[in-house]
Amino acid sequence: MNLELTRELPNPDAIKALLPAAPEIQAVKARRDQEIRDIFSGKDHRFLLIVGPCSADRQDAVLDYMNRLKDLQAQVADSVYIIPRIYTNKPRTTGDGYKGMLHQPDPQEHSDMLRGLMSIRELHLKTVEQTGFTCADEMLYPENHAYLDDLLGYVAVGARSVENQQHRLTASGLNVPVGMKNPTSGDYAVMLNAILAAQHRHTFVYRGWEAHSQGNPFAHAILRGYVNKHGQSQPNYHYEDLIRLRELYAEKKLENPAVIIDANHANSGKEYLEQVRITKEVLHYRRENPEIRQFVKGMMIESYLEDGCQKIGEGVYGKSITDPCLGWEKTQRLVLDMAELL
Repeated sequence: MNLELTRELPNPDAIKALLPAAPEIQAVKARRDQEIRDIFSGKDHRFLLIVGPCSADRQDAVLDYMNRLKDLQAQVADSVYIIPRIYTNKPRTTGDGYKGMLHQPDPQEHSDMLRGLMSIRELHLKTVEQTGFTCADEMLYPENHAYLDDLLGYVAVGARSVENQQHRLTASGLNVPVGMKNPTSGDYAVMLNAILAAQHRHTFVYRGWEAHSQGNPFAHAILRGYVNKHGQSQPNYHYEDLIRLRELYAEKKLENPAVIIDANHANSGKEYLEQVRITKEVLHYRRENPEIRQFVKGMMIESYLEDGCQKIGEGVYGKSITDPCLGWEKTQRLVLDMAELL
């Protein structure tokens, strides 16, 4: 193999021992886990909002954002349930570019995976301690989920990972909802097969062990748009898309039918300001059709302290270094508008 193994990384138990979740944090997670499950099962009719930076790039700005979000949550608690995004590892289409805090705790320095593992756990831990939020992260590397499994409230499987067997089988063993994004081709069948696999029991290899999963009844769809054969972004959040997806859910007899709409990526053509219009349009569909209201459980929005994005090294505090995001003022206005529309 043309592969250099430089050092063995600590296992999840060792990292958790260094940065443990106190009993109070475990109690917060247990309470929020039940609340989130109740939303997906239909017992709780609040609307989910999975919102936050495209990538968590620095602890100080992310924690600043999370504390602002805590205050905003208090204002809309009757109708909107917020799950913050803290995405600590990022898929890259070509494999190049910033891969997230797991790889580079400091985006301007070289990769340091050991420091990265410590940094991402510390960030998730501090967020729960300071805000009471359990957050969402993307499961880019299934074997790494165990470093954060006692802190996360939600997991997303990305468009480039959704067809991967290890992601599907690992999702079947998680005890929090897992959102399966449609692939970049837009093929619903790939996404629905991933959901079906995640909802079933499996035996597979996980971190060197023979593992037996119980199935995850809260695996569900995330619609993020797609790219056609000409490389053009195409949306899939419209009324007809939602009706068709609901019909396909019924055909496959999937548990807890649910979809989250990703307002950015190909749905917005990466025009981040369009997230405001798309969110309000989806809420209009829910008002017009009771079946869509039951089916569409929430939105996913990319948001940070400052509008847009920047190149690594420009140094603007709270501005994304990956995809462009809504700034705080626009985010705050949108969330308040959502609560009013709901």
